[in-house]
This record gives sequence, C-alpha cells and structure tokens, in this order.
Amino acid sequence: MATLAESPIAFETLTHPAPTPTEQREARIAEPGFGTVFTDHMVSIDWDEVHGWHNAKVGPLEAIPLHPASSVLHYAQEIFEGLKAYRLDDGTMALFRPEENARRFNASAHRLAMPELPEETFVEAVRLAVEADKDWFPPVDGGSLYIRPFMFATEHFLGVRPAKNYKFLVICSPAGNYFKSGAPAVSVWVSDYTRAAPGGTGAAKCGGNYAASLVPTKEAFALHHDQTVFLDAAEHKWIEELGGMNLFFVFDDGSMITPPLSGTILPGITRDSLITLAREEGLAVREERYSIDQWQADAASGHLLETFACGTAAVVTPVGTVAGREHNFTIGTGGPGQLTGRLKQRLVDIQRGKAADPHGWVMKLD
Repeated sequence: MATLAESPIAFETLTHPAPTPTEQREARIAEPGFGTVFTDHMVSIDWDEVHGWHNAKVGPLEAIPLHPASSVLHYAQEIFEGLKAYRLDDGTMALFRPEENARRFNASAHRLAMPELPEETFVEAVRLAVEADKDWFPPVDGGSLYIRPFMFATEHFLGVRPAKNYKFLVICSPAGNYFKSGAPAVSVWVSDYTRAAPGGTGAAKCGGNYAASLVPTKEAFALHHDQTVFLDAAEHKWIEELGGMNLFFVFDDGSMITPPLSGTILPGITRDSLITLAREEGLAVREERYSIDQWQADAASGHLLETFACGTAAVVTPVGTVAGREHNFTIGTGGPGQLTGRLKQRLVDIQRGKAADPHGWVMKLD
C-alpha cells in the first residue's frame, strides 16, 4: 500500500461560512453524472518569483478574480490532472497512484514553462480536498469523487513569455458514469483532424490539447458516435489515442498492442496499470505502432478480438465499432470482450480495496 509523505508546505484551513445543507447535497449526489456537480471546498496555493510556493489553504469553493490581461487568458499557460478518490468497504477513503499524477503534472509544467510543485505537496493538496468533502461521495454503484488539480498563469501582462505568477487549485466533483449512452461498447469516428504533432504538447495534459479536440469530437457526436480516434500527424495512418483515452488492441494469439509513448500521446496512469495487469494475465504486451488499415484488416479476419479505451474518468471502455470516411468495421461481436471485462474488474477491485494490491498502488487516506 502506498504511503503519504509529508508536504514541505503547510496548509491553512479556513472555515466554510455556508456549506451545502445535507438535503441539497444528497439530492445533488444521488445521480451526479460526470463533471457537473461540485463540492463545497477547494485547495489553493500561489506561486511567484519572490516567494515561490506560498499561501496554501483549504477553503470554500469560490470564484477566482482575474485581471483581463491575465496571461492564461491570452497565452494559455494552463495544465491539469484528473484522478479519483474511492470509498472502500470498510468506510475508509483511498486514492489510486496519486504520486504518478504528481509526476505527470510536473512533466506538463516543465513543458509549458511553469513552476513544478513538490510531489508531496500535490498529494497532500489532493488528500485535503477529499477530506474536506468526504460527505460528497455519491451513493450510485461505482460512484467516486473525481479530483481536478490544475494550475494557471495569473500575472497580467501582454507579451509572449512565461508568466511570473501562478495559482494551483484542487476541486472535486462527485462522479457517476462517464459515457451517457449506456451502450455495452462505444462507437468511434476516425478523425481527419490531428490531435498532436512530434515536438508539440501531445504528452502534456494542457487545456489547449483538449480545445483542439472539440471540433472533431463535435463532428463525431453529430454522426452518432461516442468518441473520436486520432491518427498521427505525419502520415495520418498510425493510431494514437481517443479524445481523452489511450487504446489497447487484443489478438487471438494472446498478445496485446498499445501505441507507444512517442511524445504525441498522453502517458496514461490507467494505461500503465493495465499493461502491468495484462502481463500478469500472461499476455505479451507490445508498445508499438498500429495502423488504421491494419486495425480494419485484423477486425475483418478475426485476428483482432477486442479493442478497449482507458482513462481515469471512464476507467476501461470497450470499443465495438469504428467508422470514418474510408473505414467502417465492427470488432468481434460489437460488444465488450472477455479480457476487457476481466482487466477492468481486476483494476476496479484493486482501486476499491476488494482485491490484493501487490504493487502498492492504493493510498488510504484515513
């Protein structure tokens, strides 16, 4: 089991003057969906060149005053993370590999010329946010608290250079199911747009990457698909990832492929965990390029048995059908595959304390 290291920065806790009444809170978390309901508190830390990280506090969720010339509004210096807190059967709360989110957050900060936050402080900020709103766990099956740490530039100036002032925040949202369709497997659209190029910010978790994905995702929705799959920028043939999830391909010879971390796709923590679990299942997992044409050919021949997407929000999601201007095919029966279901169950059972945690991934909070 993972342990919590002490943060080098101390936090002040402010009293909330008007927390949400119990009846209203229970009504909001009964069926929260995803990303539309927010808890009472937030954690904040400021940074500037003189003081470094300072003014760390847990306080009420509130609006953020910004000068119209704040750098984030003009030059998009902004990064974020996403992870979940789980309520275990014994009543305790737990996080899943939060130190990996801290490391990825700092990698994103480095890429966008932003200050790095001590990993222990990142994890402590997440812990404090969850502790402050521990009554907001939704009662729905599989419910959790989705946690959004993020940082943005606050210095107000007009000029292209790294800002000298930043704010780090953590907010929480009670979470139910990510996909609203309720289908056993999702349908994806092969986009003509490019998500990221070599040398760009594809491996950073920054808002600009997601903004660029909105038009192709809107196109996919208009065509009645659940998500967009992006291909590489250079040849437009190699599969990279969905709008916000990594992809895996399962074959009839006991092997599995996932696109390599070449700098254009996000290094998913769920992805890394599933590679470990799949190898423990005896699968030969290869991190290598896989083309859209080969995907269609392998699906048609039956060599490809399953495809699934993974990420913090949706965990593991089967891909049943693929469509595009030059492609249209079904994977297997078009529903969830056996290995997909088994890997998802193993991962969820570890996250929720229902199975042994031999890798020390779970961090209990109380």
